Amino acid sequence: MNLPRPEYPRPIMRRDNWINLNGEWEFELDPGQSGRERNMHANGVFSKKIIVPFCPESKLSGLEIKDFMPCVWYRRTFELKELKRTLIHFGAVDYHAEVWINGHSVGTHVGGYVGFTFDITDFVKVGVNEVVVCAADDTRSGKQPIGKQSFRYDSHGCHYTRTTGIWQTVWLEQVSDTYISNLKMVPDINNQRINITVFLEGNVRDGSNLKIDARSSYEGKDTGSVEVKGNWRQVSFSIQLSELHLWEPLKGRLYDLEITLYENDSLVDTIKSYFGMRNVSLTDKAILINGKPVFQRLILDQGFYMDGVYTAPSDDELRKDIERSIAMGFNGARLHEKVFEPRFLYWADKLGYLCWGEHANWGLDISNPEGMMAFLPEWVEILNRDISHPSIVGWCPFNETQGNQDNRILEYIYKVTREIDPTRPIIDTSGWVHTKFTDVYDMHDYDQDIESFARKLDPFKTGDTPYVTLSDPSTYKKGTPYFVSEFGGTWWAPDKEGWGYGNAPNTEEEFLKRFEGLVRYLLNHPKVCAFCYTQLTDVEQEVNGLYTYDRKPKFDPEIIRQIVSAKAAIEY
Repeated sequence: MNLPRPEYPRPIMRRDNWINLNGEWEFELDPGQSGRERNMHANGVFSKKIIVPFCPESKLSGLEIKDFMPCVWYRRTFELKELKRTLIHFGAVDYHAEVWINGHSVGTHVGGYVGFTFDITDFVKVGVNEVVVCAADDTRSGKQPIGKQSFRYDSHGCHYTRTTGIWQTVWLEQVSDTYISNLKMVPDINNQRINITVFLEGNVRDGSNLKIDARSSYEGKDTGSVEVKGNWRQVSFSIQLSELHLWEPLKGRLYDLEITLYENDSLVDTIKSYFGMRNVSLTDKAILINGKPVFQRLILDQGFYMDGVYTAPSDDELRKDIERSIAMGFNGARLHEKVFEPRFLYWADKLGYLCWGEHANWGLDISNPEGMMAFLPEWVEILNRDISHPSIVGWCPFNETQGNQDNRILEYIYKVTREIDPTRPIIDTSGWVHTKFTDVYDMHDYDQDIESFARKLDPFKTGDTPYVTLSDPSTYKKGTPYFVSEFGGTWWAPDKEGWGYGNAPNTEEEFLKRFEGLVRYLLNHPKVCAFCYTQLTDVEQEVNGLYTYDRKPKFDPEIIRQIVSAKAAIEY
């Protein structure tokens, strides 16, 4: 059997030597969540096989279990040829995970969308070792983010097949006693330098005489280097670049970066990475990339796959989804109600694709203290994981929060986000309710009638108050960029089966007329800086994609591209 998803899962921080643990694992359901009492981690009976990293609900897992799974167990062995500091990494496990190595619990993680790492050095041996994973998942509790995962047995409306357990790559790395655990890179195009913070783990002590050596290159040509001393867990420095090549929309110019860590002149770790030189700023009418107004022609991407559910069947499919979007004239996407895997962001970085990072807040009552405790730690993990990607041009922690929720929570999360990342705009909560703390003011409207749609937005052309949905209009601050972040959603299914917004057009010509009318109106509006059309692909019963669920174009991509790529009023 070919190894599924064989590529290195974290391209922005790569090591050459690693062990991929994808492939066949033993698997068992635990509907009564009694596995710990039965010592499943030590001597459990596993009756099934599963292909990791695909969730048990998916076809690619080999199981396709569609019912709720409150608790699942995984087991496999791996072999080590030497003893040194050993790390086990999980790209994502939904939702509450505990990991055992050779019968010893090595840690727990709460959160279904970002990765985590455990140091398992004290629990492994030369030869064969065993890893066991338990994952608890309750999509109906209201106490965990579920995004678009269905809280009913069946998929319905805009809620789809659930994801339980491991759904991203699992891998091992053996490192030195002191090693690099994370990078943060912030471009400064005005001063032609990249600002870097290296985070260290392991036996990091005062007086250990650590030295960081960092080198950058562009298309194989050296562009800068620096050596800096460090003796604690965080080392910050800058590389002055001899050449400035800007990362721009649809032009993903990237610099290669290599960072080596020395201790007492001995090499202890090497990380390969990359960065893009760009900045994001705002005016009263536009979001600027490198000082230029760029109309963000975004598509709503929900990151679901027919055979893999949350997990793309291959790295190639991640890239192709971006290329499918670009082929229809879009220059970016809202990564909607899901935290996309690092490999997707890598391809977005490479292709110059503009992305808004979100959390999967649906299913979670953030006014409940337990809901807030589920949201905030993982949101901080999301920010720290993805902050260095040039393709991320904005953050949107919440989508369609209700008017009865405490807006102070939205303000607090905005401030936390701004504290961690002061370099990107933040939408406090997308679409419905806004506070005074938002850098971009957005709204959702699925009106299918072009004239009715225009009547709502026309007054803002010459006035100071934009059209809003549930928000108090007084929350809009004059000069805030305005973003129609969901519209369209027109369903198109020749057999009239499925779900979408409004009345389905009767012909392809009728669809294209409606699509062009809505898109051209927003492009020509002098105070609209961006739009996001719903959506890239059909997802199960929701048939309002420009592509089918199996990624076949419903319309000639060139026709769509000509409509979407027309010049916008804010562009010059």
